Amino acid sequence: MSTTTLAPMPIASPLPAALKERGVLIVGGSSGIGLAAAALLTGLGARVTLIARDPARLSAAVDGLRATPGASVLGVAGDGTDEAVLEQAIERAGQVDHVLVTAGSLAVGALLDTPHQQVRAAVEGRIWGAYGAARAVARHLPAAGSLTLSSGLYVTRPIAGAAASIAGIGAVEALTRALAVELAPRRLRVNAIRYGVVDTPLSRAAMGAPDAAAMAAAGAAAPLGRFATADEAASAVLFLMANNFVTGTVVTVDGGQSLI
Repeated sequence: MSTTTLAPMPIASPLPAALKERGVLIVGGSSGIGLAAAALLTGLGARVTLIARDPARLSAAVDGLRATPGASVLGVAGDGTDEAVLEQAIERAGQVDHVLVTAGSLAVGALLDTPHQQVRAAVEGRIWGAYGAARAVARHLPAAGSLTLSSGLYVTRPIAGAAASIAGIGAVEALTRALAVELAPRRLRVNAIRYGVVDTPLSRAAMGAPDAAAMAAAGAAAPLGRFATADEAASAVLFLMANNFVTGTVVTVDGGQSLI
């Protein structure tokens, strides 16, 4: 891939409204933060394409988003870590200006009790999913295009029994900075968001919290008295996509959880 330096980074409005009619690809967009970002972007008039593994859940997400007047939403069922699937989604989407990767899981298990085969899929899904997405989209994004990756609070506040997964999440942050340098000559931007606990279906399942009341009780001891909503977490995505002068940055959205 050529790294020929282009003209300086284009200057444009850094407000989310500037994302109107922009093409956005979301990997892992059928639920949680990805779906919330899709809803916010659709509301702004962006053209959104979702990639997700579960065809039924993807179809429901697309149908829900299309209820927004004037919405332009596509769904591609497949493994978002597969470069061929990413290429297919880009081809169907047409012009893609920004990409968000939210897919990823947290594998747990004590070090001495957990062979690497049990956590390998989760770790490789994180790092190779992000790397593969970067390879696929960097060929297609225009100047001022962006790639936003996902990190998590455990990088700075690790917990016992998740060492391999936390290492994979940390690798995503390192990859973010390295790619920001490598892709800057092409005037492409790469950032990551380090999320705290967000009230999503995945978080509820992991915490054994079946409903909103259980999540509210679990979040009562957090610095702000609750966990983030998916919309609050996703709003940082819009900032990173819209602001052409932010790259190589890890934005923390954790409600102060990393402070205690």
